Amino acid sequence: MIPYGKQDIRQEDIDAIIEVLQSDFLTQGPQVPAFEQAVAQKVGAEYALAVNSATSALHIACLALGLGQGDILWTTPVTFVASANCGLYCGASVDFVDIDPNTYNMSVSALKTKLEHAAAHHRLPKVLVAVHLCGQPCEMSRIKALADQYGVKIIEDASHSIGGKYRGEYIGNCRYSDITIFSFHPVKIITTAEGGMALTNSKVLAEKMNLLRSHGITRDQDKMTHESDGPWYYQQVDLGFNYRMTELQAALGLSQLERLDEYVSKRHELAKIYDELLNSLPVTIPFQHSDSYSGLHLYVIRLHREQINRSHQEVFESLREKGIGVNLHYIPVHTHPYYQHMGFAADDFPNAMAYYHEAISLPMYPNLTKEEQHIVIDALKAALSA
Repeated sequence: MIPYGKQDIRQEDIDAIIEVLQSDFLTQGPQVPAFEQAVAQKVGAEYALAVNSATSALHIACLALGLGQGDILWTTPVTFVASANCGLYCGASVDFVDIDPNTYNMSVSALKTKLEHAAAHHRLPKVLVAVHLCGQPCEMSRIKALADQYGVKIIEDASHSIGGKYRGEYIGNCRYSDITIFSFHPVKIITTAEGGMALTNSKVLAEKMNLLRSHGITRDQDKMTHESDGPWYYQQVDLGFNYRMTELQAALGLSQLERLDEYVSKRHELAKIYDELLNSLPVTIPFQHSDSYSGLHLYVIRLHREQINRSHQEVFESLREKGIGVNLHYIPVHTHPYYQHMGFAADDFPNAMAYYHEAISLPMYPNLTKEEQHIVIDALKAALSA
């Protein structure tokens, strides 16, 4: 089986983890702050908070921005459920903005129209989660202009995008957002096995997220309600969570970070080969916006269903039967039963549904070989021509 995604673990990664195992700290040691500092410096952000998953990062980001009961969060329907669930965790309600048919990211024109309508009805969102699908950044300059106009906070869900760039600058610098989120799941661009990170240029937001990721507990005298009882003393001053990253994960992340640019460059080489091999087939290859240097976490094609004699499902199953581990990113969030019970209908977001009925993610990871790419394309040709 050629998987759709796969981590690249080298001897230096293993050595970094062994060194931590032989050290005095498996958690709450020097590796996590070192990893945070390295990522912040790489992407140009002031603060970075490492946590145990991107989902956790989204959750504390929403809380730090004050999202709560009676508030609204908007995101795209074409994303993993965590991009929306983070709002529900805070007691807020969730709504969606349809996708752009070219980039598959949140449509700026749809966002503009929806904000105008929401303002007229006093139903503006408090937080907007802009998801950089497949690694390609949203049109953040235009999104920020709209968010500023209507007083909306922005979280960039850049789970797919570390190492990518927007307008020549690394994604994660928070130039166009309040907080940016990275994921380090094994199929992502770099991995810490599981793990995530929240980045911001706000000291206030950084301190709030730092408190929330570790039970709401502080040893900072300035944050306590009375003078310390002694050197052992700490106080819980907020309701936080155990969202900390371990030293083992951070050590792996530090090692992987050394190869970040290499990984993204390799993904672009693979994408170029796919583009050429797919040129004559009845599929749409990924569009790349001129402002974007995608992290290329995913390589998604869309079937020209009117030009083939097989259904979307038949093509997908044919590829799987031939050992090609294709996937579909993602089932639109508003179609899941949990969200259907909130009153969403499948046809509420037609561009998202059109995408869902045509999209297939082809294998994309740094160690994918040209020979394996040809195997993928041969299998796809057979599936389309049957």
